[in-house]
Amino acid sequence: MTAACPVALDLGLHPGMAAAHARALVPDLDVRDAELEADHAFLERLALHAVAHWTPTACVSGVDGLWLDLSGTTHLFGGEARFCRRLLRFLQRIGFNATIAVAGTPGAAHALARYGGDALIILPPGKETKAIAGLPLAALRLAPDALTASARFGLERVRDLLPIPRGPLAKRLGLSTVTRLDQARGLAAEPIVPVIPFEAPRAERRLLEPIGTAEAIGQVIGDLIEGLAGELRTRGLGVRAAILSCHRVDGDTQRIAIGTATATRDVKHLTRMFAMRIERIDPGMGIEAMTLAAPRVEDLRPETIGAILAGDARSPDIALLVDQLTARAGESGLFRMAPRESDVPERAVGRVEPLAVPTGWPRWARPVRLLRRPELLANVVALLPDHPPRRFSWRGKGYRIVAGDGPERVHGEWWRSAREMWAVRDYFRVEAQGGERFWLFRRGDGVEAPTGDLSWYMHGLFG
Repeated sequence: MTAACPVALDLGLHPGMAAAHARALVPDLDVRDAELEADHAFLERLALHAVAHWTPTACVSGVDGLWLDLSGTTHLFGGEARFCRRLLRFLQRIGFNATIAVAGTPGAAHALARYGGDALIILPPGKETKAIAGLPLAALRLAPDALTASARFGLERVRDLLPIPRGPLAKRLGLSTVTRLDQARGLAAEPIVPVIPFEAPRAERRLLEPIGTAEAIGQVIGDLIEGLAGELRTRGLGVRAAILSCHRVDGDTQRIAIGTATATRDVKHLTRMFAMRIERIDPGMGIEAMTLAAPRVEDLRPETIGAILAGDARSPDIALLVDQLTARAGESGLFRMAPRESDVPERAVGRVEPLAVPTGWPRWARPVRLLRRPELLANVVALLPDHPPRRFSWRGKGYRIVAGDGPERVHGEWWRSAREMWAVRDYFRVEAQGGERFWLFRRGDGVEAPTGDLSWYMHGLFG
């Protein structure tokens, strides 16, 4: 067990206990898989929030906490006690219970926050040894082997380690135990390695006089893109999304954004993309400052062109064309179809990005046009169970079939819905007397009633 709710703790369960043991104690226990990676990612986001709002030095502590270096920052919030109470209220608002300990060393703060017993502990300087003396040895973040050995020697509390000479202690419990003890007491340094927030590339221009014409705005945009491209080139990055902010003299801000199919820092291309959207900017009484930021970037490194110099053909890069078409048609107007893992035809394909390379297309014959939803056929005449229809009516028009192929049987996906447990579709490719070629199916196998009601549907056209 890596975590337990308050009810489980009241029942005698605790983190570190084997799941089988916990189930033996509580037969109807609700056990769910731990998502350690997701937990760590959330703690990192919380640490980045701390760096942005509270202290420049913060990092993840263990699997369930944070270290914050409050040196020289708490006076901005009215002192340590007031800051900690404010922090507890913040965590409560986002749905978390927390305990906070303020101490002169990271090790002592870590131990008191988890084993001190109070929601808020503020330790005076130099009192670390006395404060942690009565805590269990697990508070020192010892390795499991060290905890097992200490229990064998009858050592249970931190105070039990203090009178033992360093040499015998290191020999019995390992050198890391001595290091952890010294770090908690302040006798050895334990630096906090802070998380470093990513600074999005940006360029800014403040204007001597407000501007309002499209030509002037376009000229400033060109200057901003030149500056942004230089920073991107220095950092080896390319733009995937860029936001232009135009600050007007009346305090309002106009924003336009672009996205690119692949990472790029092509000045001409980015300028052309923004030029398509200048008309969306309302300058009002004038624009006095403009900022261009790239919140989404990707690595963009030089490419090897040896194969091109040797004469090998290179496929054309259509990313620039995709960007321009997307700017005109909208983000959802340009896409490719790709196969998905499903036997049901309407679920077997889906939209992907325009530059994606779909793979894994099935070898089964499929129509050029697949209807969004199968449409019910009327006046169907067919021999059961394995023959295509002889005639049917669809959209008010009658069709007589001259050739057919099938059936291709598709079973329902029972794991999605109980209604599909026995569902069966028998698909047929048929050709009408006028030359039309259709893809239609019958619900049911023609033998077992639970498989379907034997109704016929049109699902696609072969062209």
